[in-house]
Amino acid sequence: MNRKNLPLLLMLTAGAVTCVITFIEQYTMAEKLVALFIVLLIFYLLGSIMKWTLDFFDKQNEERLREEGEVIEKEAEDTENAEQDGKQEE
Repeated sequence: MNRKNLPLLLMLTAGAVTCVITFIEQYTMAEKLVALFIVLLIFYLLGSIMKWTLDFFDKQNEERLREEGEVIEKEAEDTENAEQDGKQEE
């Protein structure tokens, strides 16, 4: 799954909401800019943390699936070897 743009989308959405709210509340231009900067910074950091966390979980899941695949392949090989040994003894 592509999560490359997750922090940016989260940040820009929060920024748009902040712009609308500060416009409705009739903040001064300086207050609007400070509020917008703080919101953009906070939500970019939150988006980056969320992206890192989701990527970390995906990495763990892939490793677990890879290990399960190796176990299944090894069991299949052991079963085939046992069957071949049984045929050779006959």
